Amino acid sequence: MYFFKFFKLASCFGILLLNSACSNPKVTDTQLAPEFTQREARDPEAATGLTEQKLVTASQAMVSSANPYATKVGLKVLKNGGSAFDAAVAIQAVLTLVEPQSSGIGGGAFILYWDQQTQKLFAVDGRETAPNSATESLFFENGKAISWHEAVVGGRSVGVPGVLAALELGQKKWGKLNWQALFDDAIHLSEQGFVVSPRLEQLIQRALNPGLKKMPQASQYFYPNGQGLKAGMLKKNPALAAQFKQIAKQGSQYFYQGELAEKIVNAVQQSPIAPGQLTLSDLKRYQAKLRQPICGEYKTSQICGFGPPSSGGFTVLQILKLLAPYDLAQYSANAPQALHLFTQASKLAYADRNAYLADSDFVTVPVESLLSADYLEKRTALIDQYKDLGIAKAGQINSITAVESANLTQPSTSHISIVDKWGNAVSMTTSIEMAFGSTVMVEGFLLNNQLTDFSFSPYKNGERVANRVTANKRPRSSMAPTMVFQNNELVGLLGSPGGSRIIDYVAQTLIAKLDWNLSIQQAINLAKVTNLNGKTSLEANTNLSEQAAYFKNLGHKVEVRELNSGLHAIWKSNNGWQGAADPRREGLALGY
Repeated sequence: MYFFKFFKLASCFGILLLNSACSNPKVTDTQLAPEFTQREARDPEAATGLTEQKLVTASQAMVSSANPYATKVGLKVLKNGGSAFDAAVAIQAVLTLVEPQSSGIGGGAFILYWDQQTQKLFAVDGRETAPNSATESLFFENGKAISWHEAVVGGRSVGVPGVLAALELGQKKWGKLNWQALFDDAIHLSEQGFVVSPRLEQLIQRALNPGLKKMPQASQYFYPNGQGLKAGMLKKNPALAAQFKQIAKQGSQYFYQGELAEKIVNAVQQSPIAPGQLTLSDLKRYQAKLRQPICGEYKTSQICGFGPPSSGGFTVLQILKLLAPYDLAQYSANAPQALHLFTQASKLAYADRNAYLADSDFVTVPVESLLSADYLEKRTALIDQYKDLGIAKAGQINSITAVESANLTQPSTSHISIVDKWGNAVSMTTSIEMAFGSTVMVEGFLLNNQLTDFSFSPYKNGERVANRVTANKRPRSSMAPTMVFQNNELVGLLGSPGGSRIIDYVAQTLIAKLDWNLSIQQAINLAKVTNLNGKTSLEANTNLSEQAAYFKNLGHKVEVRELNSGLHAIWKSNNGWQGAADPRREGLALGY
């Protein structure tokens, strides 16, 4: 098995049929452009070291999230009689404060919710939307699409935040506690201060986001007196506390129609860099949506994820289905022979993702066809066990042709997994996109730059790109909150940050658990490999990186690099639930 060198080995179903009554863009099959692979391969956050994690077992309930403060607050909510959805609200509020680079109320989320009593799985879409005035030329200057680096900073890249609306929708349906009480801990921490973590310090020091030092409010907050925040410092955020108090009292209406809405719009429109088009009408119009989860079989399990506008659920499932004919269990964990097959399936799935996946409210997304047995058989036939296939082309689906979409998915993201004492569960991936988002800061929190997840160029070779900018449209995402069922019983939930690599992180972890029979912590610890239909990336400082020659001999273009996953998972055991957190970040799993 290939782990980090210093780690010791620790002991509603069916395929989603999407709405075909929407517009059907004409597109053509094309080879993946080098620009696309270069942009997709960027990472939203830098690696900041490793923290050894141990598997946690609890008999009744479990929380795994990306920050100890958030996990402890979530567990407190569960112990106080709250549901998994109640805990998700409290956790997201705390993450807005303590992990501002990754998620917050200025961003969006995809949430899977399993209702144990009704035995139903729900999907809550809190993805951001483009302003009503947005056009295909949103990211054009002088008649040409600008670079991603130019687009990321400022108000132009801000979509209508959706996470608060999604949380309120779900909490009203499945919560057990009073909404107002769920913000108490976040308010207290904001007023009294939280201890800055080493990870946050390092990300501030590296200034990965070019706007962090340029935008006045963000610069003042993260670089007080001209010096970046240091690990161990007590950081207070009274402005955020004040907003949480009003959100707690008034609900999301305060955010979307009240005084805070006016401040958000003003900050976007008056941004000193790239002023944006967001209006009060855009905020008032926003609605979180209940979607149909996308589910399918892999071996003896049902894998369920989020459908469009996320590409994560589809692409994870397609990778697994392309690999289903192979007996991966015959290989040891992370055996190079198995990972070669994994990279080939990944290339094929990413090619289809890049061509077809977008907001299904605006374009026809042929998910059912892309996951049909006949289609998958043809695609699997392209996999050679002894040779890399090069750049994969998207497959042909009836009258719908494929145009590769050159967008960059850079979610500076967080994942939360929760199971409550009733067996209800939340798998929630939440994001503000690039690290520190647009760097437009409003009353103590950052706004997203999710509009850069659209394809900047609306046409390719004269054909329309599915993920082009359109008014009120939701940009495609790679977020992949996932739940696993066996015999209609929930057995696992997981997800990860990591930009476009999220899909591979989740798929590889599922294979490690289901085929290689690792514990969920072992599966997360496993050295990572990704291929976004280009280079095969092997995780640096692991035994896997020493296998580069094997892949090169099969024709792979190989790079050894840091792979910054942030998997947070819960898995059912004979003794209750097992919680696991990724050692590559600073998360924590706790249960009772």
